Parts: sequence; C-alpha cells; structure tokens
Amino acid sequence: MTDRPVPSRPILPRIMVALFLLMAALSLVATALSVVLDYGRSPIDPQGGASPVVFEIPKGTHFRDAVTILREKGLVKKGVLFHVLARFRDAPNHIRAGEYEITMGDSPDALLKKLLRGEIKGYRMPFPEGFTIRQVAERLSQWGLVDYEGFIARCHDPVLLEDLGIQGGSVEGYLYPETYIFTRSMGEEEIIRHMVREFRKRQRPEWKKEAEKRSLTLEEIIVMASMIEKEASLPEEKPLISAVFHNRLKRGMRLQSDPTVIYGLTDFDGNIKKSHLRQNTPYNTYVHEGLPPGPICNPGETSIEAALRPAPVPYLYFVARNDGTHHFSTTLSHHREAVIKYQIRKEK
Repeated sequence: MTDRPVPSRPILPRIMVALFLLMAALSLVATALSVVLDYGRSPIDPQGGASPVVFEIPKGTHFRDAVTILREKGLVKKGVLFHVLARFRDAPNHIRAGEYEITMGDSPDALLKKLLRGEIKGYRMPFPEGFTIRQVAERLSQWGLVDYEGFIARCHDPVLLEDLGIQGGSVEGYLYPETYIFTRSMGEEEIIRHMVREFRKRQRPEWKKEAEKRSLTLEEIIVMASMIEKEASLPEEKPLISAVFHNRLKRGMRLQSDPTVIYGLTDFDGNIKKSHLRQNTPYNTYVHEGLPPGPICNPGETSIEAALRPAPVPYLYFVARNDGTHHFSTTLSHHREAVIKYQIRKEK
C-alpha cells in the first residue's frame, strides 16, 4: 500500500480573503474617521445661531468633568463622537482652564482648539484719563473681574507697592489710563501689575531729569499731573494750569485746588461747599501747603508732560468759565473780578 500525497489548499484564495478583510477593515476605519471628521467640522447646533455661549473650566478639572460642563451648556450633542474627536486631537490631557466663549454655529473641532490653545475670553476695558483707583475697581467689579474691596486692598498693599517700586500709600497715579483686555482668571494683583507695567513702558528717562530741574521728584510730578488731569478739560489748558501750580509753589502759596479737597472727602455728593474747603484732610490744599501726599487720580501722558513743562506765563489764579474753559489771572484783584463774572453772577 502506497502513501498518497495530501492535496494542499491553494495559497491564492487565502491571500484574497486576507486582502478582502483588510480592505473591509480599512473601509470601516475610513468611514468611521470620515464620520468623526464630518462631526468635527459641522456646527454644534445648526439652529443655534451666533449667540455667544460662555462657560468656565475651573483649574484642575478632569476632562470627563469638563465634558459634563460642556454638555450642560448644550455644546456637546453627541458624546461618543466628541470623545473620539477629543482623543484624535489628544485633548484629554492638554485642555486649559479658564473662561471661554463660543457660539452654537461653531464646530466641535473649533471648540476643542480653543480649549487646547487656551483662547480664554477677554474683556475689553477702557479706563479714561483721570479715573481713580475706586473708579477702576468699580468698573472691574461690574464685570465680575475683581472683588471691589479686594482690589482696593491690593492697591494699598505695602508689600506689593514695594515690589512695584512705588513710593506712597497706594498705586494711585500709576494705573495707566488705557484700554486693556483682561480675563476673569487674572485676579486683582495681576491686573494691578499689568496696569503699572503699562505706566513703566510709557515712562521716559527724561521725566526724572525734567523733574529735578524744577526741584521736584518724579513722584511729585505725578501728583501734580493728577491735579492737572482733574482740573483741565482741554489739553491746551494743561500747561497753563501747570504754570499756576508751579508759580504758587515757588511763592509758597497754597495750591487751593478743589479736586484735592474732593479726593479727601468720604461723603461727597457732587456739590462742593465752603465747609468742605475747611475740612482738615491730608489732601486738602486749601488747608495744607505744598502738594498733597499722593496722586488724586491716574493721569495721562499729556498731563504728565504739562506738569514737567509748564507754560512760561506768570499766572497765579484760574477760575472755571462753566463751558469747559478757564479764565487765568496774575493778580488777586483780577481773579476776584473773574470769580464774580463767571461764578457768582452765574449762580444768581
């Protein structure tokens, strides 16, 4: 009896089956990838429009909990696809905390990119020349960026003041008036540092030299600039008002500036009275000689320049004309005539 050879199976069909299975698997992967990418590019909610949706991812939030926050805001409609897309973008370990803004018309992919890049919502905040630290605090607190009392406390923090190189009792005078973009995550100290840093950027080396020429420190120039800021409505009058203050200082005359009186009051209702002029506050330049102990607002660059370079005029007095301009006088008799003309007769 002879052994018969066992017939072998053809190799080609097995290869064909393997190729078929591979192609089927690749087709499934491609289809799945296409579904995920289409989902990622599609609007979160086509009917949602362009209305902004604001949400916050707190520090230390796990990605799973972040998705819960997004779902509660209506930003995640298809959880499985969102998780797959997030894995594809390597998002679970790299999203950044903060406050964000997006619209329903944006895509899930755009949402993830914001979270990955840390494109935190910014608040555009204009701070005009002449704002005090209390006005700055009020504007910031209205938008929920700071606690009002907390901000005021930080503005007077001696440790922070020393670190910022500010002599005096507060950052008043050094919160540079500008339009800023702040985020809710910055906090009181970071905002203060940012505004003071802007002041330092604008500060020029010649300021100190010009101040010394007039026997003043740069800090005293900022004090005077803050007074000019509060007194002047028109830029062209700032050097004239500066001249009055410089001339009176040289003669040992009290500066008698109403804004300094107002700054020292805690119950000012907008109407300055003679009794206010007699109140013995540190800032009352009707009671005390020389400059007040610190700035009374945050002046702009034009006021600082005016304080450094007063107009070459002999004026010692000025009075408001009630139209945004002032009448300037050299003698007390002329000043009294102007007061009668522009103030007393106006009141009658």
